[in-house]
Amino acid sequence: MTVMREFTKGLWKELPPFRLVLGLCPTLAVTNSADNGLGMGLAVIFVLTLSNMLISMVRSIIPKKVRIACFIVIAASLVVAVELLMQAYAYPLYQQLGIFVPLIVVNCIILGRAEAFAAKNGVAASVADGLGMGLGFTLSLTFLGSLREIWGNGTWFGHAVMWEGFEPLRIMVQAPGAFICLGLILAGMNLINVWQARRKGRDPQPLTQGCGACQACHMNHEA
Repeated sequence: MTVMREFTKGLWKELPPFRLVLGLCPTLAVTNSADNGLGMGLAVIFVLTLSNMLISMVRSIIPKKVRIACFIVIAASLVVAVELLMQAYAYPLYQQLGIFVPLIVVNCIILGRAEAFAAKNGVAASVADGLGMGLGFTLSLTFLGSLREIWGNGTWFGHAVMWEGFEPLRIMVQAPGAFICLGLILAGMNLINVWQARRKGRDPQPLTQGCGACQACHMNHEA
């Protein structure tokens, strides 16, 4: 089923931070805890799903020359709604995420999916694409944040999970820890990718694929 395929591709095949290499700025900056990763991910799900839906609905009346500006206006309106909701119901989380909440409007996942998918497909498929990509992004940030919080603080969602006497690796909740954990995750996914390809008797494909909004990534992979 097309809609189901568009939804599930964002959960592994086109996982935004680790396969499409999109949204790495918030991925690295806010994931010093599982709470922050989950909060940012939920905000992106809201904006990405609704922006995909709205862009798909009005795609036939948007002039091509101003389509990017229109995409940004739609995303910005939704980000303002997210900001107001977070300020009203999750203000401590809003303070933790800081500038990265308003920066969702220029997140390459939002604009990439708008240009590559929502502007070319129907509403149902675009909603499925946005929801799947957003969920994959949320799971990625929550997983990365969980690793950093457990190793760096010995807690998970604020609750102690390590043994008594555990010495936290403080570097994991600092900036270098984000790159270390990201590298370990990418290495693990590469190994899984190679194992799956060999199991099916084909050559491993590149881990990163690009967002599909332009032909540059495709040309690089073909080369």
